[in-house]
Amino acid sequence: MASRKEEKERLRQARIEAEKQEASAQRRRLLLGYVAAGAIAAVVIAGIAVVALSGGGGAEGAAHINTGTGDTNGVEPDEREGTEPAAAGESRLEVAAREAGCTLRENLPDEGASHLEPGTTEPDYQTNPPTSGDHIIPPLQQADGAYAEMPEPINFVHSLEHGRIEIQYGPDLPERDQLALKGLYDTMYGGALLFPNTRMPFAVAVTAWRNLMGCERYQGARTLDAIRAFGATYFSTAPEPAEGFALDGPTPATPAG
Repeated sequence: MASRKEEKERLRQARIEAEKQEASAQRRRLLLGYVAAGAIAAVVIAGIAVVALSGGGGAEGAAHINTGTGDTNGVEPDEREGTEPAAAGESRLEVAAREAGCTLRENLPDEGASHLEPGTTEPDYQTNPPTSGDHIIPPLQQADGAYAEMPEPINFVHSLEHGRIEIQYGPDLPERDQLALKGLYDTMYGGALLFPNTRMPFAVAVTAWRNLMGCERYQGARTLDAIRAFGATYFSTAPEPAEGFALDGPTPATPAG
């Protein structure tokens, strides 16, 4: 029969062993917690990286605003449903412009491309609408999209430098014709902007870097053909290629429909 001293020693050893097992279990639980926390952190970091690489943009809604290409600068988007355009007709730019009664001005002088701080006085652009010149610093260039108001020229000139095509219409253009332009825009919105221009002398105009087509009247399908041909010719021909930003949707060079 074990003595009292031996029994006490046995109990002590049993207690020590139990404490070792509990300590080991705690270490395992702690290690698993670290592993889980690390996995969660990796997922979060990966998600942040994806957003950063994608530019945080993507064309959204009927206005196709793509904030991965710039800033809206507080300009109201045009969420109207456009009218589906007729099938494309004349594709030769000079012919299409002439048939639509539009004036085509190509290879205009380069007026500069310096970056300006917000609040800087607008440069004296030599064409109306402007086609080149000093402009706002990045990333405040006007984002791709359709707008219900006219953006500041200092902002949309920077967009032109990035290969954008900009379709503009006078504020007196009937809404029916505005919706026809919106419908055409919906087929080529990647790398393009649409907005009213309250300053220009044209009913409709379309610009690219150092190139301009102005139309004194809107003539339906003929005007749409001229815009298509201008977009196909001058999309992404600026010093900075349009593909420098993620293009989300059909472009003037590869329209839908």
